[in-house]
Amino acid sequence: MRLASLAHHPLALAAGWRHAVIGWHGLIRADPGWHIFCLSTASPIVAVRLMSTAFYNEMYDSDAGLRPHYRAFAEWLAGTPAERLERKRAEADTAFHRVGITFAVYGEEAGTERLIPFDIIPRIIPAAEWAQLEAGLRQRVQALNAFLHDIYHEQAILKAGCVPAEQVLNNAQFRREMIGVDVPSGIYAHIAGVDIVRAGAGESYVLEDNLRVPSGVSYMIEDRKMMMRLFPELFSRHMIAPVQHYPDLLLDNLRTVAPKGVANPTVVLLTPGAYNSAYFEHTFLAQQMGIELVEGRDLFVRDETVFMRTTQGPQRVDVIYRRLDDDFLDPLVFNKDSMLGVPGLLSAYRAGHVTLANAIGTGVADDKSVYPYVPEMIRFYLGEEPQLNNVPTWMLRKPEDLRYVLAHLPELVVKEVHGAGGYGMLVGPAASRAEIEAFRARIIAAPEKYIAQPTLALSNCPTFVDSGIAPRHLDLRPFVLSGKRGVGMVPGGLTRVALRAGSLVVNSSQGGGTKDTWVLEN
Repeated sequence: MRLASLAHHPLALAAGWRHAVIGWHGLIRADPGWHIFCLSTASPIVAVRLMSTAFYNEMYDSDAGLRPHYRAFAEWLAGTPAERLERKRAEADTAFHRVGITFAVYGEEAGTERLIPFDIIPRIIPAAEWAQLEAGLRQRVQALNAFLHDIYHEQAILKAGCVPAEQVLNNAQFRREMIGVDVPSGIYAHIAGVDIVRAGAGESYVLEDNLRVPSGVSYMIEDRKMMMRLFPELFSRHMIAPVQHYPDLLLDNLRTVAPKGVANPTVVLLTPGAYNSAYFEHTFLAQQMGIELVEGRDLFVRDETVFMRTTQGPQRVDVIYRRLDDDFLDPLVFNKDSMLGVPGLLSAYRAGHVTLANAIGTGVADDKSVYPYVPEMIRFYLGEEPQLNNVPTWMLRKPEDLRYVLAHLPELVVKEVHGAGGYGMLVGPAASRAEIEAFRARIIAAPEKYIAQPTLALSNCPTFVDSGIAPRHLDLRPFVLSGKRGVGMVPGGLTRVALRAGSLVVNSSQGGGTKDTWVLEN
C-alpha cells in the first residue's frame, strides 16, 4: 500500500496517521521543559509511535498495534465506508436536535442553546480495567461521605491535623447550618461525578470530585441509545455492559434514604427552571424515573414538613433530588433574594422530615483546595491506601507553592478553587505571554483562590472530526450512587472529548463533545 492510500485508510486515520502526514503537532511533557514535535516529516509508523509516546492512545499501543479490546471494533471500522460514517454522524446530529438534547451557555449573545457534539467512535474499556476503576471509585466516595459526616459532627480529622481546620471551617462551601444535623444513613453525597483522566503510560488520575449537583448522566444514556440506533451490528459483535437502567438505580437509591418511618416515599426533582444549562437533563431524569419535576414555587413548608402543590391538594414530599445550588435553596437562610428555592426548607431538613440529595454543604468536599487531602481521608477513615491517584497539586495559599508556580506558569494548569465548567483557568502551555502575565496578576492579588497542577498529557482516542478521524483528548466521568444499601454505579460513565485539535479542555461549555463509553463484559 502506498503512503498516500495508507494515510487515508480508516485504521490509519484512527491511529492519527493522516494528521501525521499532513502535519500533526503534539505537545508532550519532558523534563526540563516542554518540547514541540512536528510529525509531518515522519513515516506513518514513526508518527504513530511518537504520538503514542507523547500521549497514551486508547486504541493503539506504543508499537502501533491494536489494543486487544479494540480489535473487533477496528475490524468493523476498516470495513465501513467513510461515506456511511459521515451519513450516520449527520443522522445523530439531526436526532439530537429533534429530541432537544441541548445545553445552555451563559453569557453568549448568539443564542443560548447548543447541541453537545456527539462522536460516533466509542471509548472502550476492558472488564478488568473497569473493575479496578470501580473499586477505587467506591473507596473514594465512601471516604468523602465519611469526611462530610465528620466535619459536621466530631471533626476528628481536623483535630488530628490530617486536614488543616482553617481550610475547611473558613471555606465558603462549609455550611455551619449543617453542624450537628443527622442525615439518613450518614450519606451526604448520594450522587457523585468523579472526573478521571489517563496520562503518562496509561495510569489513571482523579482530576476532580463533583459532589454538589453533578450533571451529564443524561448524555451518557442518550449516547448509548444513539449508538444502538445507528450501528446495531456493533452490539452483536461486543458484549457491552448496559447503562440504560441508571434512572431505575437512581430512584431506588433515593428511596432508600427517605426519612425514618416513611414506607412509600414521594420523590421529586427540584430544578431551577427552563433557563438552567442542564434543564434537558432535569426533565429527562424526572421522566425516566416517573417522578414529578418541580420548581421552588411548586413546594411549600408547613409544620417543618415539605408539601407539593397538586390539583388534588397538598402532597407530602419525602425526598428531593435537588439540582439547585445551596445558595438558592432556602431564602430564609441563604441567598435572601432567591426566587428559586423553598422558604423554610432547611428547617424541615434539620427536623429530619425530608431528605435532600445531595445534602446541603457537600461542596466543601469537592472544593479544589480540599481535593489534595482526599488520599489522607481514605487513610484516616478507611485505613486503606488510595486505589486511584490524585494529580499532584500546588496550593497557592502556601508561600513556597506560590513561588514555585509563579516561576513555572508556562508549564502548569492553574485553576480557581471554586471554578467549574472549564472557566477561570489557565493552561500554561497553550496560553500566550499576555494571557500568562494577566493571570499572574490575578494570582498575586488573591493566591488563596487558586491551585495549580502539572499539565497532564491526557490520553487520546480516535475521534470523527471535520477533517476525518483524528486523535483527541478525553476524560471519563462515572456516576457513583450512595444509598442505604451501599455504593454502586452503572459500568462506564460519560466520556467527554476535546474536539479542538490540541485542546486539553473537555468541558461542553468550552467546545467539548461526548462519546459512548463501552465497558466490555468479557
